[in-house]
Amino acid sequence: MRILLVEDQLQQAHYTQKALQEGGHTVDHAAEGRTGLFMATTEQYDALVLDRMLPLVDGLTILRTLRASDIHTPVLLLSSLGEPDERVEGLRAGADDYLAKPFHSAELLARIEVITRRIQTSQSTNQSNLQVADLELDRLARTVHRGGKLIDLQPREYQLLEYLMRHAGQVVTRTMLLEGVWNYHFDPNTNVIDVHISKLRAKIDTEGLKPLLHTVRGAGYRMAEQ
Repeated sequence: MRILLVEDQLQQAHYTQKALQEGGHTVDHAAEGRTGLFMATTEQYDALVLDRMLPLVDGLTILRTLRASDIHTPVLLLSSLGEPDERVEGLRAGADDYLAKPFHSAELLARIEVITRRIQTSQSTNQSNLQVADLELDRLARTVHRGGKLIDLQPREYQLLEYLMRHAGQVVTRTMLLEGVWNYHFDPNTNVIDVHISKLRAKIDTEGLKPLLHTVRGAGYRMAEQ
């Protein structure tokens, strides 16, 4: 994902940026609020990591300006102000989550994943049809076609494909699949995902067709035309 980090403390910015990049994200950095607000309103980002106390324009003002401008990019607010009323104020200003400093990089990445997943799920919930290249999934009829040809899927294969298509273009991790398709909140340490991915791939990416279901080594899977 492409993430905008707005943080004025250079050491903290370096730590946060490094953590996000190690998580596979592309990061743009603004060192003060005015530049951050300009970038957030003129560029397209998948998420914002926003410090609360910034020079020139503070984080809450940026947040309120974005929401008033009907810009709903997921925002994780960072702050050394971690009291309950301070967290509530940040959330009420429009933040999707609030993380107090200091924080662990793994928690930062997990929270980014959660807020972006929540927004994407909400946006796609009402879509009756999903499409990636010539692959089409009709959620009302529960049918799948590729190039106009009907594909027969088992129920679990259909759920897996629907989840992947709702997250088209993104890397979907094994944890996301276990939670989103199997409703597991733990890793059963089986090859259940590999087996179903293999069966699904054999049905949608048949010989002679451009592959749409890609394996991202060490990360998960991605449904995309390229």
